[in-house]
Amino acid sequence: MSERLSATPPGVALSRLEAIPDGTARNFVLQMRAGRFHGFVVRRGGTVVGYVDRCPHAGVPLAQALDDYLSPSGDLIACSWHGALFTIDDGLCVGGPCIGQRLAPWPVAVIDGVITTA
Repeated sequence: MSERLSATPPGVALSRLEAIPDGTARNFVLQMRAGRFHGFVVRRGGTVVGYVDRCPHAGVPLAQALDDYLSPSGDLIACSWHGALFTIDDGLCVGGPCIGQRLAPWPVAVIDGVITTA
């Protein structure tokens, strides 16, 4: 079994920006020599914010269903296991069992219309 990684090298092209509808999130799993990385990005207009797909409360991936990372209103990131809620801009937990903790950031950027690790 490969190790679960918490970071990726810069410069990895993930997806074209338009492949992710505005106001939604997308899961990415990257297989690297050292192991497997699980992360997700949230698209907001022409920008994206990325996080490691691991809840600080229980250490599990946030979404039970593929790409289901946002609250019903779409304004917060939601952990579907224990109901933790996180701000999209900085990953701060504002509700649930881990208030005050943060999601681990995953540096990503949009370069020439392509979401890329930074």
